[in-house]
Amino acid sequence: MTEECVFCKIVENKLPSTKVYENSDFVVIKDINPVAPIHYLVLPKRHIPSVLKIDQEFPSNALFETIKRVAQKEGFSERGFRIVINTGPDALQSVNHLHVHIIAGRKLGWPPG
Repeated sequence: MTEECVFCKIVENKLPSTKVYENSDFVVIKDINPVAPIHYLVLPKRHIPSVLKIDQEFPSNALFETIKRVAQKEGFSERGFRIVINTGPDALQSVNHLHVHIIAGRKLGWPPG
């Protein structure tokens, strides 16, 4: 955890958020600036700056299991959803803590905007 990271503060319950799901490795919250009716962020509890810093101890299987459970629990798994990981400034990664966007609740276009 880093003291200046907003997502670390959310994981540690030092900042408010609307939690959707939590397990031993991840916290899933509602995005405060949603681009669709359903827009969640999957946050690893361990601070990882980006996908480029994932190591062998990162629980990759648990990440996808978490996404699957949230989609089923929230009832949008049948209609479909998009997962997005922004990495670096050109991809508009706004917080240097790995996070996965889950976007659903409407028909999504391409390219994403």
